[in-house]
Amino acid sequence: MTLRSIVYENGKLEILDQLLLPNVTKYVRIGGVEEGWRAINSMQVRGAPAIAIVGCLSLAVELQKEVFNDKKIIRQEVEGKLNYLVSARPTAVNMKLAAQVLINFINELDENDTVGAEEMKRGFISAIEAMLEKDIVDNRAIGEAGAQAILAGTPEDNAVRILTHCNTGSLATAGYGTALGIVRTLHAHKRLEHVYCTETRPYNQGARLTAYELVHERIPSTLVCDSMVAALMRSRSVSAVVVGADRVAANGDTANKIGTYQIAVVARHHNVPFYVAAPFTSIDTSIPSGEYIVIEERPDHEMTHIGEHRIAAPGIGCWNPAFDVTPAPLITAIITERGVYKPNELQKYV
Repeated sequence: MTLRSIVYENGKLEILDQLLLPNVTKYVRIGGVEEGWRAINSMQVRGAPAIAIVGCLSLAVELQKEVFNDKKIIRQEVEGKLNYLVSARPTAVNMKLAAQVLINFINELDENDTVGAEEMKRGFISAIEAMLEKDIVDNRAIGEAGAQAILAGTPEDNAVRILTHCNTGSLATAGYGTALGIVRTLHAHKRLEHVYCTETRPYNQGARLTAYELVHERIPSTLVCDSMVAALMRSRSVSAVVVGADRVAANGDTANKIGTYQIAVVARHHNVPFYVAAPFTSIDTSIPSGEYIVIEERPDHEMTHIGEHRIAAPGIGCWNPAFDVTPAPLITAIITERGVYKPNELQKYV
């Protein structure tokens, strides 16, 4: 059974606290926007699709508790709180795009004289709730499209070996996953021989989260250190690299978890196809190239400590960008719920 990182039932929202994994499996109640912002900022929930869904659902939960008589007050509250949620983690574009869509929708409801305040609130909450199911449907479509792309040209009886970085599974989305969803699909079709996941320093999302999902679902897998990727590709046959994306620029440059760029460089050297798996909501055509993507920098202690245990010399300076940008020429294709595209083709379809 696939893990659920987001549980939303009867207007109540709970998230799997990913700071406690893999040692403790605990769900935390999100009672409103402030708690949603903190969960995103502290990385109790992470992964661009999940950030957007949890942020928006936290607003839905809060709105359900309030009674409104004035449509303009609803509109002002919605716009202010959505913009606040965007600030929790600036690099992932999904929250920003979801906020823009929802702000446009609430403005349409506000301008519709046939819609009353309470009906406006219910319609807006329903629109947010629909995002949860859509993400799962989109992820399954990404899984099928990605599996077909990777298997193209592979003899029918052959299974493939995949390398993935960071966490892109059900813990990073509403369910199933993007890059890890492709791995799941290959496994379901009995065409996956093995998957290698990196530890993903310094926050260890691969070791803590991806490995947790792979063990949970009994997918044949091996954990490797980030520094082992070149040696892995040289000594073992890797069929393809599949990673996720927090933001894709108009030209196909892709921001993803720090360490992705170097894997793409190594993959090119070893002639291993390098795929990015992401929903269309991760594509930001307002940004012409990766150099314009704002890269979030995280606190020093994520590098200097594991839990409360210091592993680095006291007094050393740290540089801790959460993401890097992989240039489009290093990307074989971008796999979306609508199909598979070369990076330079994206602008035609968005």
